[in-house]
Amino acid sequence: MLEVGSPAPEFELRDQHGRLQRLADRRGHPALVVFYPMAFTGVCTGEIRALQDCAEQWRERETDVVAISCDSVAALRAFAEEQHLDITLLSDFWPHGAVASSYGVFDETLGIATRGSFIIDEAGIVQWTVHHQIPDARNVEDYLEAIDALAKEIA
Repeated sequence: MLEVGSPAPEFELRDQHGRLQRLADRRGHPALVVFYPMAFTGVCTGEIRALQDCAEQWRERETDVVAISCDSVAALRAFAEEQHLDITLLSDFWPHGAVASSYGVFDETLGIATRGSFIIDEAGIVQWTVHHQIPDARNVEDYLEAIDALAKEIA
């Protein structure tokens, strides 16, 4: 997994609407990049719903949130529609898991991203990371606290 202080690997991935999204387009304010194993699964759905439920807090903190899985664009669109999601879901489907691999969170045996999260600063540098085992959910409050701590450091 990437270490704090490392440049975040650039990516260009399609979102749930088929639009190309780039990490570079998020420069100038923090980005929370969250990798998760699969849409439509219990723990992943709970985590993504928690990110969605904090939409106002992300806006207040001027933080872009992107959630990346190895699901296809079509699967992500169906997932977003079913769950009424507005957050950006990105497909690392092809080349399969390439972006997750560049972040060090791809499980080659299972063919899925693991639960790695990264806060990337305005300049594209990793400022915070957390990694959980596949069955273990992450806490959205940890993200908010880390973003707030980063903002205090900058101020």
